[in-house]
Amino acid sequence: MSRAETGTARLYHRLMVYLLFLILLLPLAGTLLYSLATSWSASLLPSGLTFKWYLALWSDPRFLAAFGQSLLVCVGALLLSVLLILPLLFVVHYHFPRLDALMNILILLPFAVPPVVSSVGLLQLYGSGPMAMVGTPWILIGCYFTVALPFMYRAITNNLQAINLRDLMDAAQLLGASTFQAAFLVVLPNLRKGLLVALLLSFSFLFGEFVFANLLVGTRYETLQVYLNNMRNSSGHFNSALVISYFLFVLVLTWAANRLNKDKS
Repeated sequence: MSRAETGTARLYHRLMVYLLFLILLLPLAGTLLYSLATSWSASLLPSGLTFKWYLALWSDPRFLAAFGQSLLVCVGALLLSVLLILPLLFVVHYHFPRLDALMNILILLPFAVPPVVSSVGLLQLYGSGPMAMVGTPWILIGCYFTVALPFMYRAITNNLQAINLRDLMDAAQLLGASTFQAAFLVVLPNLRKGLLVALLLSFSFLFGEFVFANLLVGTRYETLQVYLNNMRNSSGHFNSALVISYFLFVLVLTWAANRLNKDKS
């Protein structure tokens, strides 16, 4: 292939990529413009721009409560994930490495059952009796823990394999460290970036979860996605401001995770 043909092929590929990005960004740009419009009905462009919809959104106590409750549930589920998964992975990779293949199969089970089917079973199991948790944040934390499990497991496992856990532990123990000291003072700092990436990516995914939140708690513990669903019949400008705010929040988290991943590599 000649240099001219190569240049033409590269230009064609770039144009296709730019066109794809443009198609993907057009709905978001329209939503952003609608969230800033005073009114937009019979004209190609809005009649004016304003921030009143964002001010109304961020001064709404119900929205702030839903936002805070979503943060609380997601952070609680991720803390539970770290406390349970990190020691488990250390034990598996250091003492029982042959179990890694079995663990890789087990962590995929949460994705094998659709959320709607899982919710029906959880409603029957925890809807009444001594362990009645339906309508409380505790059942969401448990559900979100299972949803975050594959993300956390895979990210931390890759990190453990990259640092060569057994050699690192043996070197620390040769220098006089106990198993606990080696794990806490040597291994854990080397897992910091991988753990942060796993937490940020899992949080971005959990923050947008709707099925479990809507079926298991609904308005009794209104999360952000449930709030968005309940406000669907309100002003379109207000809903657009809500969608853009949510998108920007998740975008910042995703950008932070990507930066940490690049630094790690």
